[in-house]
Order: sequence, then C-alpha cells, then structure tokens
Amino acid sequence: MIDPHVHLRDWEQKDKESVAHGLKVAKAAGIDRVFDMPNTNPPLIDRERVLDRLSLGTTEARKLKVSYSVYAGLTKDPDQIKSMVLLHSELFPLVIGLKMFLSHSTGNMGIVDYDDQRKVIRALTDADYKGVLAVHAEKESLNNMKTEDPDDYSSHSLARPRESEIEAVKDIIRLVKEEGFSGHLHICHISTSDAVKEVIKAKEEGISISMGATPHHALLNIEDAKDKERGLKMNPPLRCEEDRAFIYESLKNGIIDNVESDHAPHTLEDKEKGASGIPCFPGMLLLYHKLREDGVEKERLLDLFGRNVIKIYGLKDDEVRLPDDSEKLFTRLSESYPIRPFKWI
Repeated sequence: MIDPHVHLRDWEQKDKESVAHGLKVAKAAGIDRVFDMPNTNPPLIDRERVLDRLSLGTTEARKLKVSYSVYAGLTKDPDQIKSMVLLHSELFPLVIGLKMFLSHSTGNMGIVDYDDQRKVIRALTDADYKGVLAVHAEKESLNNMKTEDPDDYSSHSLARPRESEIEAVKDIIRLVKEEGFSGHLHICHISTSDAVKEVIKAKEEGISISMGATPHHALLNIEDAKDKERGLKMNPPLRCEEDRAFIYESLKNGIIDNVESDHAPHTLEDKEKGASGIPCFPGMLLLYHKLREDGVEKERLLDLFGRNVIKIYGLKDDEVRLPDDSEKLFTRLSESYPIRPFKWI
C-alpha cells in the first residue's frame, strides 16, 4: 500500500513519535511508501530543513525497505514559494509535492486570508508549477473554537463545522480556475458529501483535481467522538452519520480517488490538552478489511490503496501490495500507540 498523507513527528516532537518508529509501524501494516507532511516542528518551509528531513527519513526507510518522500510547505512569501517549486523540480519524487493549509491546524501553517491564498496560487502559476498541490481545506473564518468543550471531543465538529470544509473547497477550486493554475490540485482528507460533490463538479469541468479520504472519516462519526478515551479529535473533525456514509460509499464506488491515513500521533498528555490528530496506520487495515468484506473488487482496492496515487503524482509504476491478514495486523499494531481510536468491526 501507499500512504500519501502521514505526520511522522520527530525533531522537537520526538516525544510523540520518531520517524523510525512511524516507518516501522507503517511497514508492519503493509505500507511500502509514505509521503510525510511539512507541518513538522520546525516546519519544512526552506531547503535546509527539507534536506535534513529527507536525510533522516531516507536513512530509516532504507533499513526497512520502504520509500519515503516529503511535501514542502508553502507560506505566502512569493520568494519562498518559488524556492519550493525549484526544490520540487530538483528533488522529485523525494519532494513529492507542495502543501498548503487554508486554515490553521497542528503547526499553525494556515494561509487563511482569501487574497493571500490567491497570491499563492498566482505565484505557483507564474512559476509554472505542474506538480501536485495538496490542500488542507477548512475556512478559518467559519471556525469558532469558543464553542468547543474540552471534555467532549464531539464538540470539535461544531467548532470546525462542515461548512468550513465546503466553502474552503469552493474557494480553492475557484482560485485555481481563475488564476490558470497548471498543476494538479489534491483535496486532502475530504469529510463531507457537499465537498465531494464540488470536486466531482470540478472534474467534470476539466480541472486536474483529486481527493483522498481517511479511515476515520469513512468509518467513524461524531457520536464515536463522545468516547473521549478513543482520542477522536482531528482536523477536519468527524462528521454526522450521513456524511460518513457518503464518504464510505464514495470510496466503494471509486468517486473518491484514494485512501490516506492522516496518521498524526500525540502523547496522552497532549491529547488531554486538546491536540488534534490520531494514530491511523491500524485504521488503514480496518478500512481495507471493511471494503473487502463489503465486496469491493481487488482492482478497485488496488486503485484506492496505491495505484491512483501513482497516477496522481506521476510516479513510475510500482507494484501495489495489499495485506494478507488485516485483522491480525490490526490487533498487533493497535498496541503500538497509547491511543486506540479504532475498534475492530
């Protein structure tokens, strides 16, 4: 399998997880290739940090015979954007793509102002960037963290409502159309039916766009988040049952392009303080098992768990392997983390 969306921590977050541990668990889950996100501490927003991260990650990956790539993070500085475009062209596929946060999440890398978002897309267009722009789509102005109850993680879904994602997806699609962006837009961890429909519409209009969904948004809903011991707080948050079912069905029928874990572990202490993110390599196994159990054919499973990622990112053809004993692996790997958000179905 390929997991195109992971947060392996390390550096100043080594208490949460090291790159070595994350890659070891990914490999044990049957994941042969990972793409690491840039909201590390410190973040991957300049050449030196990207090279340091690649040195760390590729060293550990070689030991385990897995493939490791990173996204370079974007700021609103035109010179920084140009330098990341150049770095991508120089180091692809080690630098697999560029990442833009439309709202603040872990790492506070959000480019939240609409005019600033336009300037980023314009800078990418001017630099003739043709790679993948992966986007965290939430609209900061529609989030209201004052409504959140720290003792009830389900309230996180009210603080970051579904409209936040829907409007952010509309915004970024509008911007790539108006600015003539010539790269590929990927909407990460899509969680609402209406956002999926906006991506479908954009595809029909000929925009180069794709979307990924996580195991938690496909299998869990806002009611699950009420069990605080499971740590089910993440960005975007869990949604209502109608949205969850729509995401799951959109994976089954191939409307959503790929599965991505958004693996993002924290310490128990940090979760108690309100950190967003969950360990999700076991969730990949659970979702794979559920889809196969529901009769999804092997060819579609291969697309969802790897082959579509190869197409989206323009990688050389790799053999995509699917796990043999997902239940046994799930049980063993769930013990790798103190927080266990998933229960075997």
